[in-house]
Amino acid sequence: MALLRPPALLLALVVSELHCLPWFINVSESQGPGTTIHSFSFNCTAHMPMLELVHVQPPTTFFNQPSLSRWQKIYVGTVTLNSLARLDALAVNHYELQLRFTCGNNVTEGPLYVDVYRDPGYSPCSGRFASPAGEIIQVRETVTPGAQLYTLLLPGLELQHAQISINSAQDPPYFPGPFSINGQGWLLAPSQGLKGQAGKVFQLQILVTFGQNRSCHGMLKVKVLPVPSSQISFLGQARNITILDDLAPGSQVVQVRARGFDVRYEILSPVPCPLFSIGRGDGVVRTTAPLELAQAWGAAVTRLQVKAYERLRPWASVDLDLTVNVRSVNRWPPRCLPAMLVTEIPETTPVGTVLNTFTCTDPDSPGSTLNYELRFHSPPGPASLCLRGRALEVNATLDCDTPGACFQHAASILVLDGGQPLMTTEVPVLVMVIPVNEFSPACVPHTFRIREDAGPHTLLGSVVGTDKDYPHNSIEYDISGGPTAFSVDRLSGTPTPGLGWKGGTRVDCKLRLWAPLLGEIHLLGSLDYELQTLYRLTVLVTDQSQDQDPTNRRSGSCTITIEVEDVNDHAPECQPPFQELTIYAPLGRSVEVTKVSCWVPQEPQRLVFSYSIVGGNSQSRFSLQGPILVLNNMLGPPWPEQPHTHELLIRVADAGRSIPHLSATATVIVHLVPWSTSTAATRTRSAAVTSVTTPLLVTDTEAFWQPEPWFVVVLTVTSALFLLALGWLFSRLFQGLAQMLQTPRKPAQALLLNSIQGTEESIEGFMEAPRMEMPQTPSSAMSLLFDGRAQDSRTGRDYLFNTLTGARRWL
Repeated sequence: MALLRPPALLLALVVSELHCLPWFINVSESQGPGTTIHSFSFNCTAHMPMLELVHVQPPTTFFNQPSLSRWQKIYVGTVTLNSLARLDALAVNHYELQLRFTCGNNVTEGPLYVDVYRDPGYSPCSGRFASPAGEIIQVRETVTPGAQLYTLLLPGLELQHAQISINSAQDPPYFPGPFSINGQGWLLAPSQGLKGQAGKVFQLQILVTFGQNRSCHGMLKVKVLPVPSSQISFLGQARNITILDDLAPGSQVVQVRARGFDVRYEILSPVPCPLFSIGRGDGVVRTTAPLELAQAWGAAVTRLQVKAYERLRPWASVDLDLTVNVRSVNRWPPRCLPAMLVTEIPETTPVGTVLNTFTCTDPDSPGSTLNYELRFHSPPGPASLCLRGRALEVNATLDCDTPGACFQHAASILVLDGGQPLMTTEVPVLVMVIPVNEFSPACVPHTFRIREDAGPHTLLGSVVGTDKDYPHNSIEYDISGGPTAFSVDRLSGTPTPGLGWKGGTRVDCKLRLWAPLLGEIHLLGSLDYELQTLYRLTVLVTDQSQDQDPTNRRSGSCTITIEVEDVNDHAPECQPPFQELTIYAPLGRSVEVTKVSCWVPQEPQRLVFSYSIVGGNSQSRFSLQGPILVLNNMLGPPWPEQPHTHELLIRVADAGRSIPHLSATATVIVHLVPWSTSTAATRTRSAAVTSVTTPLLVTDTEAFWQPEPWFVVVLTVTSALFLLALGWLFSRLFQGLAQMLQTPRKPAQALLLNSIQGTEESIEGFMEAPRMEMPQTPSSAMSLLFDGRAQDSRTGRDYLFNTLTGARRWL
């Protein structure tokens, strides 16, 4: 077989031209039984062709099997409506006919789509209703009074303002009551009911007026059936059915089954039913039109009243109410604003703060309720955030002061719709927590000790600063005021590539970026215990990199006490370092020779020393009682008769805990003169003088002070003024007391003694020594006076002396 034109079947009107089979044809609902829907022309030369109708969707018996005839070497197939055909565009407006053409071994199938369209001029008075016999309906005598029995107003007539009325008589006693027609074209049972009217046939003449003075007549016969002897009933059947709106016309919705003999099914309500139909023999409810809710929201819920009855006894029937719910097919997931949330919040954000409110809609079902779920990714667990409805809130305190506690929360919000299949949308959420510098760093006061001889860069210790904010060791150290002899490492932390040593800002200190260095305090200069023994440093600890704002820094402080430990670094000094003196040593008595006066000028508070004779004391005639040199005449070797000189070396060392012990040596030259009695002097002297006493050598030490020049000037001027005032005052006094004053004279004997004693003492020489206390013989108060004056022959220096005691005083 050879097709004249693709695709599978070729159609042609009964004309000489051939045309391709159309996929769609339009038929008016006014077309009646026997109407030719369309004709097909084929070319099959070698075999007898065959054209058949395979199936119709939705199933119906309105179409006959195609007929095939030959016309001038071309076979023509025709599709017609059968005698039961009654097209209704509002009931079913689309049919699909599957045709099969066979030519020998070649079989080709193709669809033919028939669309039924409305005909405004179509008269409702047609068919059996307009025939002389009229339309016959059957009802049971147990029908409810006023129940709907028949629909007279066909679809579309309400647009033409049709009026339907019964114009035939309904007189009793034959009629139990009048039948009526309401505004919707429904024939209603009499209000008295039809009980006892079984077997009667009520004939009703119906007048339909529509359009502009247009009308038609019809006949309706109501046959009352007795109560059936056998009960018919539906099997267990779900009363609510849910389907999707993507079902194609003719798709099965549900199948109802009733118990009985040769049961038939029909839809009682709604009539007409534009969306659904039921198979008379199988009870399968099918769709008759597209159910997309986007175009027809009225199809969301349809309530069907299905009647099941026995074919041979139509009065034996039962009704079933079905509710068909059409659910929109879930084609699109929900859409959300924002589609992604990335936000930053400080760690001090209060609990309950709303971060964002999500607005989501379902394109398939606007206004439907959506479900929201919060899912955490890192860190896991709903500790910090929560979802209340559509609002994302802070659920707990955001603490970033422990390692890994927060800084970033990754989550997602899963939005689910209620459609089938279930569609979801995931909204990524990234909440970054910004650290806030909440706490001030602190450090603990500490006391360090250091020897005064410690060298520069000596490490005293470390100041450990703590900060509750993370990172805890990001602290900067500095010294506020105080001495510049110390420095503190400025920073602490882990090694940082590219950074090395760096000078401090205030003092000459250095920093190293290493974790073990926590505010190390170093000595920069030298210390002197004698100048300062205690230092107090105020160490400032300032945090850094604890806040997004680098200028938001906090600081604290603590006091570091540095105690300088004394180191014995100055030897004592003796004044004078050299002494030479002459003493007369009485036998049998111990005599204090001199006192060694030593001290440490740099450490005047050091007063404890140890004294020892380290040289010149070969005969052990001398000993030390602390700093006092004592001559021991009671024990020891015999006393020499001639004067003897001892050169003693006295070692003076500092005592106490200070280490090392430093010492100095003082030299004392002692000229010992034996104690003897001078008879010549006894004879020449008066009886009052019985013996010659040992002379006492007294050394007068004059202190030298050199004041500042300005002080000398001020003192000079002040003294001059004072002397002028004092001279004037004395001149006034002396004028009145001149006669009362007398000048004492020394006796001639004292002058003679001065001459004699000066000659004798010049032979002994001059020896400077400190004052020495000698044993004194009993004498009067006159022994304390110097009654002679002489000049030393060696030094030429004048001195006073006492002829009784021998004591001298240098001038």
